Amino acid sequence: MAERRTGGGGSIDPISLEIQWQRLITIMDEVDAAVVRTSFSTIVGESRDFACVMLDTNGESVAQSTFSTPVFTVTLPKTAGHLLAEYPLQTLEDGDVLITNNPWMAAGHLPDVSIVTPVFRKGVVIGFIGTVAHVSDIGGRLGYYDAHDVYEEGLCIPPMKLYRAGKENSDLFRIVQNNVRVSHMVIGDFRAIVGAQWLGAKRLNEFLDDYEMDSMADLAQTIHETSEAAMRRAIAALPDGRYPYHLTADGFAGVALELNVEITIDGDEATVDFTGSSPEFEIGAINCGLNNTFADTIYPFKCSLTPLIPNNTGLFRPVNVIAPEGTVVNTRHPSPVKARSNTDVQVHHAIYAALSSALGEHVQAGSASFWGVMANGIDSTGQRFNNHLLPDGGIGAMPIKDGLATTAFPHNKSITPAEVFENTAPMLMERRELLPDSGGAGKFRGGLGQRVVIQSINDRPFHLTLRPDKIRFPPPGLEGGQPGAIGSFDIDGETFDYRGPRRVLPGQRLELRLPGGGGYGDPHERDRAAVRDDIEAGYVSPDVARSVYGYSD
Repeated sequence: MAERRTGGGGSIDPISLEIQWQRLITIMDEVDAAVVRTSFSTIVGESRDFACVMLDTNGESVAQSTFSTPVFTVTLPKTAGHLLAEYPLQTLEDGDVLITNNPWMAAGHLPDVSIVTPVFRKGVVIGFIGTVAHVSDIGGRLGYYDAHDVYEEGLCIPPMKLYRAGKENSDLFRIVQNNVRVSHMVIGDFRAIVGAQWLGAKRLNEFLDDYEMDSMADLAQTIHETSEAAMRRAIAALPDGRYPYHLTADGFAGVALELNVEITIDGDEATVDFTGSSPEFEIGAINCGLNNTFADTIYPFKCSLTPLIPNNTGLFRPVNVIAPEGTVVNTRHPSPVKARSNTDVQVHHAIYAALSSALGEHVQAGSASFWGVMANGIDSTGQRFNNHLLPDGGIGAMPIKDGLATTAFPHNKSITPAEVFENTAPMLMERRELLPDSGGAGKFRGGLGQRVVIQSINDRPFHLTLRPDKIRFPPPGLEGGQPGAIGSFDIDGETFDYRGPRRVLPGQRLELRLPGGGGYGDPHERDRAAVRDDIEAGYVSPDVARSVYGYSD
């Protein structure tokens, strides 16, 4: 059972609570903007694959930046707990900065680095500013899938001090510099994050000055209690019962991924049991740690039940997760985990499908998620590049609206502009366009996927690493809605083995065709004017309109 700590909203009146809460979020938005402006890599500065979170002295989240990546905002409080176990509050000094990327303590794979800075006031720690960011490289193998264990996947940093009393831990910096391919990007991002966090610490102290407060303990408690109470009320409004679902997804090397869930709604608590899911994969690196599984379980509950409440630890308390150790959703060390996104982006499909009869208009059909594309090599000037592109497919339809085209879901991030991508790697973005008929048909149509064509303009070969998804099993529809189109890819018209790095020659073209989202409801019930609009916009071809939607002029 979840620990119940709600006391009805605390002693702060609702108007003061809203004003102060929004100010904390504004502080984190400023930290977020500072990270973007000062970062060195495209995956942080352009793709925004990071989160900025304010935590209380217990390591529980209080506020986050608006554009934070959802999975990171749930894993970071758990990471903070591990960091505080190694470095208790009373041992910290002003200017210390803590770090780890241990997948079982942090965000699930080594490129996701957690950095946490204690905030001091009058010589006492009153909270933390934390960031989780996907760095441009962490060493190890180039491929997503080809490691046999986590040791092959790169540098693992245990809980350590990145800064000691305001000074860089030079030993750790040298270790990182000598174990990553683009050290100027990785170290540059580290410094950018720390600088932004110091700005956040300053702003938090200014906030406390304005309200003549010595700490934010009472405010944090009120935020947590208010949020927990809201989530409990939302869960209590659902019909009690057990809601099972079994999802089959791509998996790896012809071995399908099986996600089995049984959700129990009991009063104001929900328990999600993954018993019966696939055992952990010995090869393929698609294994998830428990932190990630918990985060991806929280996400659909948060989106559907409390969409207007800013994210914080209080919302997580009424949701319990059972994931047997040794399964793909609670893998054991030292399993390979670099491609864990291939599993964790499936979790919301299973939860929404299981709860489709209970959530009403707040349920969503399957989404296409995002793919990972990384180009690594030496350009014509002799400079090493390591560039990321994270293109999105369409997201699933809901009972009240069509799915959005080419939108990040369930992970939040932005689209890297073609101009930035081309200026940071010797590649030309020739085409980026919506794919007609890729959205699953339904009363409400799934969002469209996209076609992306990229040509190498380098004067020498480079290595391409690709992490596709839903190329065997499409994003599922709901309540009679059809699945979205599956994805595909090729180089110069030939499909290639994506399980390891691919050598790309000068002038060759990579084409990606990302899946569309699943549809919701019977396609024949779709509004005729909406079908006509889809045809005119080029979203649906006339042939599909006639054969699938039953449309006639």
